[in-house]
Amino acid sequence: MNTATQALGMTFKGAMRLGQTGRVLAGTGLGWLLGDRPPTPQLARQTFERLGATYVKLGQFIASSPSMFPEAWVMEFQHCLDRTTPLPWRVIRRTLKEELGARLESEFLWVDPEPLASASIAQVHAARLKTGEDVVLKVRKPDVEKIIVTDLNLLHLLARVAERVTPGAAHASLAAIVEEIQGSMMEECDFLKEAANIEAFRVYLDDTLNRDAAVPRVYPELSTGRVLTMERFWGASLTDPEGLKRCTDDPEGLLVSALNTWFGSLMHCRSFHADLHAGNLMALRDGRVGFIDFGIVGHIREETWRAMFALAEGLPKGDFQAVAEGLATMGATREGVDTARLAVDLEALFRRLDLAPGSPGDAADYPVYDEPPEDEDLNRALMELVAVGRRHGIRFPREFTLLVKQFLYFDRYIRMLAPDLALFGDPRVNARPMLL
Repeated sequence: MNTATQALGMTFKGAMRLGQTGRVLAGTGLGWLLGDRPPTPQLARQTFERLGATYVKLGQFIASSPSMFPEAWVMEFQHCLDRTTPLPWRVIRRTLKEELGARLESEFLWVDPEPLASASIAQVHAARLKTGEDVVLKVRKPDVEKIIVTDLNLLHLLARVAERVTPGAAHASLAAIVEEIQGSMMEECDFLKEAANIEAFRVYLDDTLNRDAAVPRVYPELSTGRVLTMERFWGASLTDPEGLKRCTDDPEGLLVSALNTWFGSLMHCRSFHADLHAGNLMALRDGRVGFIDFGIVGHIREETWRAMFALAEGLPKGDFQAVAEGLATMGATREGVDTARLAVDLEALFRRLDLAPGSPGDAADYPVYDEPPEDEDLNRALMELVAVGRRHGIRFPREFTLLVKQFLYFDRYIRMLAPDLALFGDPRVNARPMLL
């Protein structure tokens, strides 16, 4: 296909996408006029889900960015669904043939036409190689990249217009936010980058002689930007009590391994797994902890390292002045942050969250949950931290809130599996690599 034909195709598909977007927005507007008027954040979330891949990911970006968006929007978009109706097997098979060619028949014994999962960007299928290995195929859905580019170009244009005509919009840096979203989403669409993230984590495990954790083996000869072929892991989620019993008789030790592995990766990889929900941490049948799905990773800037150092060093000691001084160096939006007052507010917050030494929920007094605490509880705790910072003139960068979100995930697992373990300050948990 020549360049002119490709450009024509892109223009035609872009026009179709704009028309589709217009129809969805018109439908939302008509419903509103006819009396269907839920709260604005809920209406936006429902509309985003109808608009598809780009807007679902945009909604998830809002949900994970409390430093950028109002609390009501952040909490509502926690419910933004990334589960979609599976595409027909013939569509997925066509993509596999386009990407793998003859290798689809020569290398695979079978590929299950029924997907294991279907999300906005990709669909996952189980398969087996002719050499006997069980694998999973992560297949990017057709035209997703073109849709994202079209949608985000439109959003960027609208953001630029808003910055010119709306007072305060320029201060909110709407166009810069769209650009950050675009960079994040395009990385997530490129499975070769995800493969590189997995390989970097594997090198870290090998270099540190870590035999307690694992990442799936990637088959580079069977992977492209649109298809990722990985080893299939067998095991259970950390929040599945019955499944855990079949994988390990020491869930607390497994959790310690997960903590030490993740903390160590912060230094050795200079990026971190930024989506450690229960589906992405597995207790494997051989007793190791498995880290999967490296589509979302965070990259840590120097000032964020310093702030995390202050948090991780000061919190176990109850030194909230040190925590406040560290956080004030990161994302301050005005001069002269009153760190003494900030320290008082931080201490009150962390004691209320049972994350401070001597707080009612400390160590052995942690409640043990039969069911995991809701994601909403974790996100509300993060929102409270962001609100404290905002009151004192601190706007936390997104990677900091992503880091704290992972700490809250781990705090959930601790309360379920190891209530005597302290996230910071426990001799079994080696958080020092993060602090070097």
